[in-house]
Amino acid sequence: MARAPVTDWASDWDHLDPAWVGNPYPIWQGLRDRCPVARTDRYRGVYFPTRYADIRKVAYDPDRFSSRRVVVREGEYRVNSPPITSDPPEHRPMRMVLIPPFTPQAVAKLEPQTRSVCNELIDRILVQEACDAAVDYAQHIPVRIIAHMLGIPAEHGDRFRAWITMALQEGVTNQAALKQAEQEISEYFAAQIAERRTRPGDDLVSFLIEARHPDGEAFTDRQVLGALRLLLIAGIDTTWSAIGSSLWHLATHPHDRERLVREPALIDTAIEEFLRAYAPVTMAREVVEDTELAGCPMKKGEMVMLSFPAANRDPDKFAHADAVKIDRAENPHVAFGLGIHRCIGSNLARMEMRIALAEWLKRIPDFSLDRTRPMTWSEGAVRGPRVLPIVMAAR
Repeated sequence: MARAPVTDWASDWDHLDPAWVGNPYPIWQGLRDRCPVARTDRYRGVYFPTRYADIRKVAYDPDRFSSRRVVVREGEYRVNSPPITSDPPEHRPMRMVLIPPFTPQAVAKLEPQTRSVCNELIDRILVQEACDAAVDYAQHIPVRIIAHMLGIPAEHGDRFRAWITMALQEGVTNQAALKQAEQEISEYFAAQIAERRTRPGDDLVSFLIEARHPDGEAFTDRQVLGALRLLLIAGIDTTWSAIGSSLWHLATHPHDRERLVREPALIDTAIEEFLRAYAPVTMAREVVEDTELAGCPMKKGEMVMLSFPAANRDPDKFAHADAVKIDRAENPHVAFGLGIHRCIGSNLARMEMRIALAEWLKRIPDFSLDRTRPMTWSEGAVRGPRVLPIVMAAR
């Protein structure tokens, strides 16, 4: 269904508008200069702060801005995925349980598997006539690694990708698609939980079943299922989008690509800059009581779009904020969020990005965007290339 065109970005913005989806950064800078907290009547009323300082205030104020709704979408249907959809103090027990599997030490053990996955995918790409770096490469890497961690078959990845598309893209405007994804995910993981209760293994599903609250109580199946849903949805699309955006940048900025090939030690710094410049995740909060932000009145029950990508492009926080500098020395970006819900999986995402880009550049050092074929970006809460046609130089 066609959407009504935006009449004024300050008072009628729409994050599904083609101009926003294709290149939101000039829109956000225009708002910073003119109306740093924009508002729209769409989606039953949503505010959009564009400055780092204001976004930080919202993220660190769960008393005024609740996490019970974390995605701006049509309709009232809500998804329960603790701890990300929980407020203090309920969020803490499950969050603390989820931290150990994602420490730097735990993630380091996954590096050989990640490298193997990347090279297997590159082997397939190198015998193809054409390559879609999003579909053929980026989208597979976090799917395979999460499947490995959960102890579930890698071949179920197609299901995961379909559910993510339904939940995070179609589900923004289509409640039926969101409910279907939610039901299928719940049925899938309910079966996994039931199986692990009789035959536990060395995997994240078994780990969560065996985990305990601080008071010694086990988590319910509903709580475990919510956490698994979060790991599936939040741990896959975000990372494949970050990998895809990085490859898009290198395909369209040959000087940066050539420099990274010459200076592979620069990869970690480059990844931090790609995370800043192309941060994939935008969350949301619900206004708990009538309040104000930066002089803008906010009504109870309406939403705030918490755009970490906009915070990362604020020139008051980052010098030359719209320039991508792969050797940027100081980079306090917030691609992984702020406050009590900062991303638990940041170590895993960084590792997957590092290996995905390093292995690609080793074996496909010369490539560019194929401008004869369409390239598309995703819509909704996570931004990244969905179709990324690549031309590889003859070898």
